[in-house]
Amino acid sequence: MHTTKLSYFFSIFMTSILFQIISLLLVQYLLLFLTCSTASLLSHDEECLALFEFMQTNFYQNYDNSGGFQNFDSWRNINTSDNGLSTSDCCLFDGVTCSNKQHVIGLDLSGSSLTGVINSNSTLFKLVHLQMLNLSENNFVESQIPSEIARLKQLRSLDLADSGFSGQIPNELSHLKQLTLLDLSWNPLKLQSYGLEYFLQNMTRLVNLHLSGVNLSSSVPSFLANFSSMRSIDLEDCQLQDEFPWAIFHLPKLKYLNVGNNSKLSGSMPEFHNNTVLEYLVLFSTGFTGFIPKSIGNLNQLEVLNLETCHFSGHIPGSLPNLTQLTYLSISENMLTGVVPSLASLSTFTVLHLGHNNFDIWHAYGWINKLTNLNRLRLDNMNIHDEILPYLANLTKLSYVVMERNFIFGHIPTTIMNLSQLTIFDLQYNQFSGQIPGSFLNCKNLEYFNLDFNNFSGKVGLDSFFGLNKLKVLSFSYNILSFVTTNNYTNDTLPELVDLGLSSCNLKEFPAFLQSRTKMSGLLLEDNEIEGLIPNWFCNNSKETLQVLSLQGNYITGFCPHSRFIPWIRLEVFDMTNNQLQGQLPIPPKTIVIYLVRNNNLSGEIPPLICDMKFLQVLDLSYNKMTGTLPSCLNSLNNPSLLNLNLKKNNFHGQMRFKCTHGSLLKYIDLSENQLTGQLPKFMANCVNLEYLSLAYNSFKDVFPLWLGTLPNLQVLLLGSNKLYGTIHGLSTISSQFLKLRIIDISNNHFSGQLSDKSFQTWNAMKSVFIGGSSAMGSQIPLEILQPADVPYSMTLTNKGVKREYVKILTIFTVIDLSCNNFEGLIPQSLQNLHGLESLNLSNNHFTGHISPSLGNLKNLESLDLSQNELSGQIPQQLLQLGFLAILNVSLNHLDGRIPQGKQFDTFENNSYFGNLGLCGKPLSHECKDTKASSLLPPRSSNEYKSLLPSDTIDWMVVLLGVGSGLVMGIVSGRYMYARYDDVLLERFGMRNDRWVRPLRNTRRN
Repeated sequence: MHTTKLSYFFSIFMTSILFQIISLLLVQYLLLFLTCSTASLLSHDEECLALFEFMQTNFYQNYDNSGGFQNFDSWRNINTSDNGLSTSDCCLFDGVTCSNKQHVIGLDLSGSSLTGVINSNSTLFKLVHLQMLNLSENNFVESQIPSEIARLKQLRSLDLADSGFSGQIPNELSHLKQLTLLDLSWNPLKLQSYGLEYFLQNMTRLVNLHLSGVNLSSSVPSFLANFSSMRSIDLEDCQLQDEFPWAIFHLPKLKYLNVGNNSKLSGSMPEFHNNTVLEYLVLFSTGFTGFIPKSIGNLNQLEVLNLETCHFSGHIPGSLPNLTQLTYLSISENMLTGVVPSLASLSTFTVLHLGHNNFDIWHAYGWINKLTNLNRLRLDNMNIHDEILPYLANLTKLSYVVMERNFIFGHIPTTIMNLSQLTIFDLQYNQFSGQIPGSFLNCKNLEYFNLDFNNFSGKVGLDSFFGLNKLKVLSFSYNILSFVTTNNYTNDTLPELVDLGLSSCNLKEFPAFLQSRTKMSGLLLEDNEIEGLIPNWFCNNSKETLQVLSLQGNYITGFCPHSRFIPWIRLEVFDMTNNQLQGQLPIPPKTIVIYLVRNNNLSGEIPPLICDMKFLQVLDLSYNKMTGTLPSCLNSLNNPSLLNLNLKKNNFHGQMRFKCTHGSLLKYIDLSENQLTGQLPKFMANCVNLEYLSLAYNSFKDVFPLWLGTLPNLQVLLLGSNKLYGTIHGLSTISSQFLKLRIIDISNNHFSGQLSDKSFQTWNAMKSVFIGGSSAMGSQIPLEILQPADVPYSMTLTNKGVKREYVKILTIFTVIDLSCNNFEGLIPQSLQNLHGLESLNLSNNHFTGHISPSLGNLKNLESLDLSQNELSGQIPQQLLQLGFLAILNVSLNHLDGRIPQGKQFDTFENNSYFGNLGLCGKPLSHECKDTKASSLLPPRSSNEYKSLLPSDTIDWMVVLLGVGSGLVMGIVSGRYMYARYDDVLLERFGMRNDRWVRPLRNTRRN
């Protein structure tokens, strides 16, 4: 009992001591917390001082920029006391907002022309009460967003848009859970690898999310559809990928949605409900597909709809005219079909872009004249067959009209001159006719006027545009016009032209008025009759501004005779194709992008300086008389931007040691028709972007380059007329061989041996028949001052028995030419799977066996040449299925039997079958016997007879046995009949027993 009491009192004692210790620790912790909190929470004066230091130590304002934020006059009057604290009330400063407790809770320095660097030591991050921070539209060059921004835990609005921040977005930014507005748009920022989903998962209060121009490289998280307060999402040009969550469209308060310019972002438009409040919907330049739903008519608050450059198909929904609030509609560059419905009810339109679709031919565009508020109209490439210009006369607010590439006809009515706001007027590639109106005096704002490729006639001169001082681009190229010059002008009356197009305008010389135009950037005088030297005054003109000069198709022999260097220091495009240039190659400036001197009389070697052109993308020196070996710099192909290299038909010699470096962009190489020797350079296997390679008509000596089969983009391979040799093995053993190859020519070499039955089984690009429109292969080159320049690929190829130059190569064209080699054995069976093949040439080889009936599967075939081989048997009836076959040549083989009759075979002449003695039937004069029997007999296969004896012996044995047995039976039965019925027979046929009958002679044995 006593022990129990002692234990009891001891436990009470220990409990008391423990309680006192805990109490003491709690008091110490509380004091420490209060001390730290007090230390971290600045007073009003300390906050003002921190704000002042932030401005003074880190930034200065560019006072030359008139857009500055009131030049911060109030900030320059700040005072400090002896202890360093501010004696001025910062709550009165421009852009500063304070709470009732005099804490700084808002800082708006947007558009203030500030420059400098923000780092982690900035006193800005001491303002822990900040709820709104706006530093947008400044220039904090080379600044990264400091991770210390996470200390501003009360931030509700953070706007750093267009302020020069760069680098990685710090992970700490995702800890700002109170944010309702986050705007980092148009900064060179990059989201770290954790992705957008991780970054946004804590920001559940977001109302406005703007990250346009930030490299997110991420998918759009589906949980954004749960952010029910979201009103605006702006993710334009963020490199978004994967499928866009369609549920986001149904956010109940969402008014602004922009995910444009994300080409890897896919998706489709959902059905829209009546309660959707969307006002701004932008999906341009994305991978969105499918139909535009009829329910889009439920978006009765929609003001802007931009679906340009997507993959939408189907018809424009008839409900679209229900969007009565719509002011901006762009559905250009899709695959829409049908007809354009009348949009006359949408009188609020200011922008209407419908161009580049597949609309049906349509004539009823009169409703356009009711869109009286229209400012921008784009109807290019729309299959319009209408005289549409009169409908525009009343649209006096129009400033932008683009109707190129249609079938619009008629004259330009004089009423168009009433459009006084017109700045851009583009009618190129149509069927307009008549004369160009004589005066545009009312169009004082006109800057761009293009009438290229129409049927305008008569004479035109600059006097029609006198007084249009804003006119910078003027082009009349490729009409039936004659451009006339006049001396009745002064520099004050001439427009300040920057770009001028007078191609095919019957010019005999350079227009004299160009002497006073010293700031030209583009001049196109193609296909005129200008001859001789380019005048010296032009060589000295616009030296610092000219960027595009195209004089192709004239008779120009040279220019700037005292210098081998082209004088225009900013030149990007130089096109002197099809002239008579002589002497050495003119050396372009280092800014050159496209350099074309094809088909001239240039001589000498390629100057090594050409390799210093680091922006050069297209180099075409073909069809000249240049000599020497290829410069070593070209051999290394280390130009980082070169896309097209064409040195065709010169006199270059020596070996080719091309080495494509890592990252090479080369797509087109043509070195054909030179005197190059040696082996094919295996380093070309590194040219992973190569689409076209022609080394034909040289003296290369090597085996077949199987290693080219691994190039993932190779479509055209021309190796004909060289000294290539050996068997071709491996085509059937490598699964990735020539997957995109569509044109191959290895003719006129020394290849030999048999081709495996599976030789062509991986040539997938030839296996399907192309359905739909085709385009020309080529490179699209972006330029600073013009639309991207299209540079088409060209090639020389023997097709349908004729060697010809293809100035364009259509993407549906497919050819195989193995002719003039020593191939032997059977024709490979795998050819039957190349259903897209248009031309097949196996002539001048040693192929044996029969023509396979499976060639009838190649229903796209237009030319088939099997001549000069050792083929035997009949021409298969299955070839009648080749409905497009225009050329057939099976001459000089060992074919026999009837030539198929009907369809395309009725169009072929005798020379298609020459040298096959066993053939009969039309068009040959040798007719077939036993017409009915032979027409019913199927062609014999090579395995039909199997015997110890040759098949011909079997045939003659059958004939002799039949004739012999018939003869014996005839004699026996004849003797019996004659012995019994001789008198009766003689009397019946009017013969007498004693009459002598002369035997027949010269009887033809059948």
